[in-house]
Amino acid sequence: MERNAQEELKARLMESNPEFRQLAAQHCDYAKKLEELEALPHLTEEEQIEEVRLKKLKLRLKDQMEAILSRYRAHQVV
Repeated sequence: MERNAQEELKARLMESNPEFRQLAAQHCDYAKKLEELEALPHLTEEEQIEEVRLKKLKLRLKDQMEAILSRYRAHQVV
């Protein structure tokens, strides 16, 4: 799928799909928390564990969002 079409679909889902919108908001929150951790000069062991946890959660959300995008793409083709 072309990048512009992909972005348009995401924008449409942000407006029309509450689940997608919630997943995107959580993904953004995790990204901000990761940026805060990565800005620190040194991470404690607890912060390193939190960084890994946040990365996994963020990836899971991205996978869920991608699944929703795939379902919508499949419906558009049919």
